[in-house]
Amino acid sequence: MNTVSDLFGKLVFNDKVMKERLPKATYKRMHDAIDGGMPLDLEVANVIANAMKDWAIENGATHFSHWFQPMTGITAEKHDSFISPTGDGKVIMEFSGKALIKGESDASSFPSGGIRSTFEARGYTSWDPSSYAFIKGKTLCIPTAFCSYNGEALDKKTPLLRSMEALNKQALRVLRAMGDNSTQKVISSVGSEQEYFLIDKDLYAQRKDLIYCGRTLLGANPPKTQELDDHFFGAIKPRVTAFMKDLDNELWALGVYAKTEHNEAAPCQFEIAPIYTETNIAADHNQLTMEIMKKVAEDHNLACLLHEKPFNGISGSGKHNNWSISTEKGENLLEPGKMPIENTKFLIFLVAVIKAVDEYQDLLRMSIASAGNEHRLGGHEAPPAIVSIFLGDELTRVLDTIESGEEYIDDFERVMQTKVQVLPDFAKDTTDRNRTSPFAFTGNKFEFRMLGSGISIAGPNIVMNSIMAEALSQFADRLEGAENVNDEIKALLAETITQHKRVIFNGDGYSKQWEEEADRRGLLNVKSTPEALKHYIADKNIAMFEKHGVFNRTEIRARYDIKVEAYCKTLNIEANTLMDMINRQIIPAVVEYSAVIADSALSKRDLDASIPVDLEIETVKELSVLNGELKKRVNKLSSDVCAAGKVRCMEERAKYFRETIFDDLLSVREIADRLETLVAEDYWPIPTYGEILNSI
Repeated sequence: MNTVSDLFGKLVFNDKVMKERLPKATYKRMHDAIDGGMPLDLEVANVIANAMKDWAIENGATHFSHWFQPMTGITAEKHDSFISPTGDGKVIMEFSGKALIKGESDASSFPSGGIRSTFEARGYTSWDPSSYAFIKGKTLCIPTAFCSYNGEALDKKTPLLRSMEALNKQALRVLRAMGDNSTQKVISSVGSEQEYFLIDKDLYAQRKDLIYCGRTLLGANPPKTQELDDHFFGAIKPRVTAFMKDLDNELWALGVYAKTEHNEAAPCQFEIAPIYTETNIAADHNQLTMEIMKKVAEDHNLACLLHEKPFNGISGSGKHNNWSISTEKGENLLEPGKMPIENTKFLIFLVAVIKAVDEYQDLLRMSIASAGNEHRLGGHEAPPAIVSIFLGDELTRVLDTIESGEEYIDDFERVMQTKVQVLPDFAKDTTDRNRTSPFAFTGNKFEFRMLGSGISIAGPNIVMNSIMAEALSQFADRLEGAENVNDEIKALLAETITQHKRVIFNGDGYSKQWEEEADRRGLLNVKSTPEALKHYIADKNIAMFEKHGVFNRTEIRARYDIKVEAYCKTLNIEANTLMDMINRQIIPAVVEYSAVIADSALSKRDLDASIPVDLEIETVKELSVLNGELKKRVNKLSSDVCAAGKVRCMEERAKYFRETIFDDLLSVREIADRLETLVAEDYWPIPTYGEILNSI
């Protein structure tokens, strides 16, 4: 391909391809399904399937797969070839509308939270025509939803689509009440900035903790990490540039809008960010991006780490979820305009977000809770666990004025004066950027910064769309019954600001003072994953999800059980991995090094009894004492892991893992990291932070 324009979407059965290959009537029916939610009959599906198959074969595909997103957090696919026997020992290539629309999978082998057991395992995949099919390798991948035999959602796509429909329904009610009768659809859109680490694959292969857990369970900090801030936005190294070039090409061919890439704050840390697109598509694209990143890294003898905190003491990796809502005509409903105080539509939707975040801060916190994110939140450029909104000075003053009823004085300086003759003055944004804010308004969108880098963005956006739908439904109830809509809007804005302004905070989210102030305001400060997950099954949250048809009670309970079980299993894997590394690598290495020093002391004594060996003796003593303490702490960890397995209630087990095993892991690490600083490099059995973070 000669240009990026030629390459982009080459492997996607997109609108351009459909327009070229489908009859006009079929193409129209396809768009009715995508734009208006109209069902497709089998006859139309057969035409689409045949065209899709021909296009895929021309581009090298031999198989097709229903590509779906089970509750593992990653994607799943089963490959079937296009071949069909002809009866004469030959085959033809066929693909039917039935095979396009519906597939079947074993639903009991994926996490189901008890919805599916081994003796009732059937599950179905169902084509999502709003997300284009694409070719990956030799396989035509068809984005699908995944449900049980009884119809419960077993995936992340189904509830995400439901939440988008709920938001659309309630937003249209508000717009209609405000006199907007032309808008036909309101769409949530997302741009997810993806942070990640790249390290040398050979070093990665020598660390069991990275292989099994995705993060280092021990490791002393080297003399230099990110103290000088010299990696952030720095010149990209040639090896990484080559990786990024190949990554861009693969993503562009798959229709992923990869836009921005740069060095991040920590050594070996980077970021890729796409152009915004509809939330459903953005979720699909982000899953693809994570998969392709790992594949391309392998091609460059690199390992791509997507854990939230691969290395202790330096920045972890997040996934900043930039969320906004707009109409089908492209009007961003969170665009303040030149005079936000006069933009009633913007103010209604802005205040609805504030209400939603305040009333459902527990759900937002829950949506990003994981064992890995516990290590990241609250430091090294990650937001704290307290959910708050950053609006900036101008918008905060606008809301204060609305609440008080006073006249708004517009004295905000909107031009940045560079005061350098050769440099032009330029427009200044209405808000600053607050890196410590979990939920920050950044011009015409909200940046939800709490997501960990390895998470599917579907979950947090399901919550965001749902709680926004609930806030808007309450607004619509008031406006639809109002005698004077304009007066009701003024009263609604003022009352909502008064009731929910506690969640607005424009200061330093890392400060102790904010934690104390947040407590006085009555904001939640949920620090552990088990505690956060309990909010999933709170009665008010179940009622909200059921009201808008996003989840039923069974689906919510299943997801809660899956998340709790995943937390326990993750910490159990980490504990077993750490015990293996300590017992089979670290302790033997310390013993070996101690023996070398002891032999050196004996050799000196044999040579001349007057030669001092105090240093050797003290070193051996220190190593032996620490090694003994390390073994003692590992034994405690082992005993506690056995005890955890005997706790039958999964909720109590999760609590035990957080309160006991979590601390055991840190306790063992403390001694192991001290030993690393005492043992000679040649005897330390695993690559150190210094080696890894300078490997590329």
